[in-house]
Amino acid sequence: MERLPMGISRLDSMIGGGAPPGSVVLLAGEVGAGAREFVYTSIAMNGLAQSDAELFDLYYGSLHSNATVPRDIHYVSFTAGEDALVEEMGFTMDEELVASGTRPVEFVDLSQHYFQLSQVPREWYSDATTDITSLGDRDRRNTLDAVGEYLNRNAAGSLVVIDSVTDLLSAAEEHMDWNEITLLMKGLKKASYRWGGLILLLVNIEALSEHQLGRLMDAVDGSLVFRWESGGSERARTLVVKQFRGVLSRLEDENIIQFETEIHDGGFDISDVRKIR
Repeated sequence: MERLPMGISRLDSMIGGGAPPGSVVLLAGEVGAGAREFVYTSIAMNGLAQSDAELFDLYYGSLHSNATVPRDIHYVSFTAGEDALVEEMGFTMDEELVASGTRPVEFVDLSQHYFQLSQVPREWYSDATTDITSLGDRDRRNTLDAVGEYLNRNAAGSLVVIDSVTDLLSAAEEHMDWNEITLLMKGLKKASYRWGGLILLLVNIEALSEHQLGRLMDAVDGSLVFRWESGGSERARTLVVKQFRGVLSRLEDENIIQFETEIHDGGFDISDVRKIR
């Protein structure tokens, strides 16, 4: 079965090359536990596969025989632009990797839509030299409309990161209740299956109740949970695959219950696999 690489080499190899095309995957993490670094590594490695074969082989290795690199890579953010995101990636990952890996990535800054109806001064999120009257109705659209239109144009066959669902839900809650939000996510899941790409949704666990997180997990194809785990005087980053259409069964066959992870110059990585004894 064809797969789209998640960009984490060891994980991809264990799940047959990556995620099934059309998947919507929730990356739910505690602050600093690795979910954001997972996203950065995913776009950087898929970008390297297009821009620099030598570096891709160095940091990722060979693609699985079932894997096909996404046609395009899109990073949608509601609060940060390309320069800020690339700079943050460079704090963790090798600068050469980041420079080459982000070259094919289209960064989309929707802060204009996200902040425009708030009390945040416009100069903080937009070009202060732009005449507000020149923006017109096009830039006064609802945030959800802006995301929907962008996905309709660009998601087919592509890797799309939405950073973050926490922000998107904050905007959505002004217009709809949680039943409608869940329905929206299920609609995205249905559309993504038709588009045949891979959509990664970053969300902060600590911003949601257990009920809200459960509703989100139920509405997507896969859920990866990133947490801190304490052991003695040390803390370790862990990753648990809660559910994943076409993927979880492979891990269950190997009795894998949890991954220990680490972050280094090559980005997010799996350092150990815990199995049922």
